[in-house]
Amino acid sequence: MPQIRSKENLQAAFRAKAEGIHSALCAHACATLSFGGMASMTIVLVHGNPETDAIWDDLVPHLRSGDVVRLSPPGFGAAIPSGFDCSTDAYRDWLASELTRLTRPIDLVGHDWGGGHVMRIAMEHSDLIRSWTSDILGCFDADYVWHDMAQAWQTAEIGEQAVAQMLSLPAEARAQRYESLGMTSAIARKVAAGANSDMGQAILALYRSAAQPAMRDLGTRLPQAAAKPGLALIATEDSYCGGETLARRSAGRAEAKLAVLKGAGHWWMCQQPQQGADAINAFLADLD
Repeated sequence: MPQIRSKENLQAAFRAKAEGIHSALCAHACATLSFGGMASMTIVLVHGNPETDAIWDDLVPHLRSGDVVRLSPPGFGAAIPSGFDCSTDAYRDWLASELTRLTRPIDLVGHDWGGGHVMRIAMEHSDLIRSWTSDILGCFDADYVWHDMAQAWQTAEIGEQAVAQMLSLPAEARAQRYESLGMTSAIARKVAAGANSDMGQAILALYRSAAQPAMRDLGTRLPQAAAKPGLALIATEDSYCGGETLARRSAGRAEAKLAVLKGAGHWWMCQQPQQGADAINAFLADLD
C-alpha cells in the first residue's frame, strides 16, 4: 500500500523539486552564455559585387554563433530603394540604419564591397558594433590602384558597355565564369541568378563614387577604426584588393589583428570556408 504524505510533506517535496528545476535551468543558461557568448551576440555578414548573400552558404555552418544575419546591400540581391544613389556614402548610411535594428552586440563581417561598407562603419559609426572584420583593407592604402575591371566601370560609356555585356550573358555562362574564379558550382549558380539591371546600376554608381582619390582619402580615417577590435582577413591569392603588403599596412594603421588565408583567392569563403570561419571564430573568442 503506498505511503500517504501529509500536506506539509507534499509542499516541501514540491518546493525541493521546483528549486532543483530552477537550478538546472540557471546552470543551462549560464553554460550557454559562457560558451563564447553565443546566446547574446549577432554576427552580421555583408557581401559585395557582383554577389548575393549566397556567397556565405558554406561559411555560415562553421561560425560559432547561432545568430547569423546576412544583409544584402541595395542592388546586390536587394531592390534599390527610391532615391538611393548607390554611392559609398549611401551604403554606409544604409548599413548603419540596418544595424540599429539588430540585436547587440554585433560582430560585423564584410567581403569585397561589403568589407568596404564595414570599414565605413568601423571608422565612422563604431558605436554600432562590438567588432569588425574585413577582407579588403588593402583598398584603403594610399598606393592602391583599382583593378582593370573597376577602372572600366568607372569610365563613362565603357562601364555601361561592360555592364550590358555582363547582363547579356546567359546565367549558366555567368555561373561558369564565377566558378572558374573560385566559387563553388552551387554558389556560382545562385549568384549568377541574382544579376539584373539593379545590380548593373549599382555597380556603376558605386565604383564611380569610389574612383581615386576617394579610397585614398577614406584611408586617412583608418586609425579611427581602432576604436573597436578589428580583424583583417588576407587571402593571399586575391588579386583585386592590392595584395598582402598593402593589406598589412592598412591593418597596422587600424590596429587590426591579421588572419592570412594562404592559397585562397577572392572568394575565400567558398574555397576555404572552414579556415575562414576558424579565423573569425578565434578572433571573436578573444573578445569574450
